[in-house]
Amino acid sequence: MDSFPWLTVLIAAPSAGGLVVWLGGGVIRRHARHIAFVWSLAILVFSLVLASRLESWTGDIQFAEQVEWIPSFGVSYAVGVNGVGMLLIALSALLVPVVLLAAWREQSSPAKQAHYAALVLCLETFMIAVFAARDIFLFYLLFEAMLIPVYFLIGSFGGPGAKKAALKFLLYSLAGGLVMLAGVIAVWTEGPGGPEGFLTTSLVGADWGSTQAGRLIFLAFFVAFAVKAPMFPVHTWLPDAAQAAKPGTSVLLVGVLDKVGTFGMVTICLPLFPEASKWAAPVVVALAVVSIFWGAFLALGQNDILRMIAYTSVSHFGFIVLGIFAFTETAEIGSSFYMVNHGLSTGALFLLAGFLIRRRGSQDMSLMGPGLQRTTPLLAGTFLVVGLSAVALPGLSTFVSEFMVLAGTYQRFPAAAVISALGVIMAALYILIAYQKIFTGPPREDLAGTGDLGGRELWAVGPLIALMLFLGFVPTPAVDLLRQPGADVARFIESGGPLVEADRLLGDAPEGDQP
Repeated sequence: MDSFPWLTVLIAAPSAGGLVVWLGGGVIRRHARHIAFVWSLAILVFSLVLASRLESWTGDIQFAEQVEWIPSFGVSYAVGVNGVGMLLIALSALLVPVVLLAAWREQSSPAKQAHYAALVLCLETFMIAVFAARDIFLFYLLFEAMLIPVYFLIGSFGGPGAKKAALKFLLYSLAGGLVMLAGVIAVWTEGPGGPEGFLTTSLVGADWGSTQAGRLIFLAFFVAFAVKAPMFPVHTWLPDAAQAAKPGTSVLLVGVLDKVGTFGMVTICLPLFPEASKWAAPVVVALAVVSIFWGAFLALGQNDILRMIAYTSVSHFGFIVLGIFAFTETAEIGSSFYMVNHGLSTGALFLLAGFLIRRRGSQDMSLMGPGLQRTTPLLAGTFLVVGLSAVALPGLSTFVSEFMVLAGTYQRFPAAAVISALGVIMAALYILIAYQKIFTGPPREDLAGTGDLGGRELWAVGPLIALMLFLGFVPTPAVDLLRQPGADVARFIESGGPLVEADRLLGDAPEGDQP
């Protein structure tokens, strides 16, 4: 790899575009959405070029950059990616132009359009940077800083109850971040210290002084990641935020930002705290299974389409966390792939929900239909395909990742895998019931003249569906990027000693140490 700062350029580019549309006046302000969209497309192309240069056969950190920042405290500006980080960066770069295109006519004035576009581009900088950060202190700062644009995207551009939902999101996230800050401080005081004391490469295999200290530091990070993920029982901020925010904001919130939680589990919790990860596995696996069913059960009872999609995400994140803490190569690869596929399918669902709300003037599914497929067949067909992807229908990308998670989990925790597989049935129920409420049956009289998907809307959701189909039939390019990182994590955890069986919380298993 050459010495060109590829990642720094990629990180800085969105904010540069955001400043242009935010501070520019006159012609720039009037064409802010055009400039932001073209700028985001350029960033997407740049990220794809970077991904094509990644050496997929190695799990090592690539495009690494490191500059001393606060050497007396061991803080560095250190960035780099492996396959997991690169795919999530590419997902972020893909969803930003999609969101900008879908929200083309949402803002009533050029000033609001510029404000919205600038916040989205600013958020893109933080999303890319957090998936590239290799310094724990830098990761924490980015983890907290991304709350600022999201807070304003929800509170300033959302619907009824937006300010309350934005405040709830901020309080939950800050509470998780405060716990994480305690872990960051403990890393410095209990870890190896030195001028590179916060580098993840320096902390892998670190002696935390005592088993108890390592477990407490692990819990500090895990709690923050569980809030962000979101996992049961710290998930309640998500439905309120998704209901009040614009669907485009929810695409980024659920499609990318929530992945920071599961990404942190994979890249920080497991490699830095292998003993504590195994110790906590029984409770984490149990909570993951509960999340799968709790999210699905609540999704079944929703009439608000945005809350319904939010609760489905709680269920899907249960599968991701289950695979992460199964500690097998297949499950680790499947979980990382699931993060990408969930961003595609749930992002597309939120976009389609936004198109429906714009046409019907309501988020209540019972007021949207029934019978909408007679007047909007393209919208109905698109919704069904995306919904079936969320259900993990074979031939669509989510199936591959969900199958890998369940198959890998079965190798280690068969009871958890079998129970979790029943969640697929509940997923089919909440998607098909929603489709029935909105699209099937005799059409209502007031549905006459409802417009079908337009060209701009198709261009927004079309690439996501195309990727779902491509990765459903040809998952190899993505899996190859994830194979070595997943294998490395699984082998590292396994080498630390025998795993604590989680089955005893879900069935018969021997007794042992547990949190």
